[in-house]
Amino acid sequence: MANNQSVRRHLNAFTRDRIIGKLEEGRNVTRTAIRGFSNGRPRGITPADDLYIVLQARRNRRQTAGEIARHTTQTTGQPISRFNVSRRLHGGCLFARRPVRCVPLTPAHRRRRSLWCREHWNWRDNEWGRVLFTDESRFSLSSDTDRILIWRERGSRNHPSNIIERDRYGGRGVLVWGGIMLRSRTDLHIFDAGSVNGTR
Repeated sequence: MANNQSVRRHLNAFTRDRIIGKLEEGRNVTRTAIRGFSNGRPRGITPADDLYIVLQARRNRRQTAGEIARHTTQTTGQPISRFNVSRRLHGGCLFARRPVRCVPLTPAHRRRRSLWCREHWNWRDNEWGRVLFTDESRFSLSSDTDRILIWRERGSRNHPSNIIERDRYGGRGVLVWGGIMLRSRTDLHIFDAGSVNGTR
């Protein structure tokens, strides 16, 4: 009895996932394993392996299909291509999408923004009419060579696990500045270099 408990405690995550998959499949494992192949050959990757592939993508959403395929091949001993990995991830409702990017905010930034909102929540139109909101955005003119894709489910675009904090731009860029008021707006000003200051 003690030996059996010791073995169960030392099972790795992959083996546990496979055992769970086998239990869920019941007696239909063999019939399910050959489903989807027109040539009649038995399928090398089982449904439990499919579950393992989906779990790998959810644990590290920035892995490529090729990386998951190599890891799965090393773990299971069964070769699988990145195209088959992508199909299995699609079957698990995971699709390669660009992550949402946001500017990282410190706790102090969040406190100041929350305080500002509480101070202005009951302002009237005549008070907002005297306020000019300005903003500046920098746009990169070079191609984005650091393109990152993540695996995510439909409708989960703004989930924290699918957001990358980023506030720097690489390569040559231009700075665009503009402002809006309640009933008007400024022209857009484009700066080829440097930053916006009072003189400019």
